[in-house]
Amino acid sequence: MAEISKVVVSRKLKKGELLFHSDELSEHLFIVHKGLMKMYRITENGKEQIIRFVEEADFIGELSLFSKSMTTCFAEAMEDTEVCTIQQKDIHQLLLHYPTISLKILEEITRRLHETEALIEKLNSQDVEKRVASYLLELIESQANDSMTIQLPVRKTDLASYLGTSQETLSRRLSAFQEKGLIELKGQRKIIIKQLELLKKKANN
Repeated sequence: MAEISKVVVSRKLKKGELLFHSDELSEHLFIVHKGLMKMYRITENGKEQIIRFVEEADFIGELSLFSKSMTTCFAEAMEDTEVCTIQQKDIHQLLLHYPTISLKILEEITRRLHETEALIEKLNSQDVEKRVASYLLELIESQANDSMTIQLPVRKTDLASYLGTSQETLSRRLSAFQEKGLIELKGQRKIIIKQLELLKKKANN
């Protein structure tokens, strides 16, 4: 950590500010120190498709670890965010001196590849109802406790983009789940799961 701190440069972004654009030369690794970011692409019809949400302690720009390549998406701050940047040459030196860092990064890249493949499969093979149900189950499973209360980590607009649908369609599906007694909506982001097994059936049918 002491070695890394010597080569890190801190950068602050305002909400809505871009860290990088699509088709920029990638020469840095970025680590989110505080805040929240989203990575997205613009589809052929001009819509935003969110690929991943990047939270505190997550890194982006991993392509710069292996080659000088062009970025394929946009990275935007969803709130005021502080990012630590490390140049490619400095990262290479750290990886050579500390191989365990390489193993951790490969582990994270493998996890992201699995998540991306799962997301593509959902977008291609599942209808919106299944996608929403599956996402709610993922939030439940990611919690450290057994609580049936979850908090949507982002606005419904951004969540809809991530799930490949519109905000209106997402809201209708959540309302339909509530009418059927599967969930209870509390405000804009809080959701109480009332019928977990029925929700699982919705995700798997």
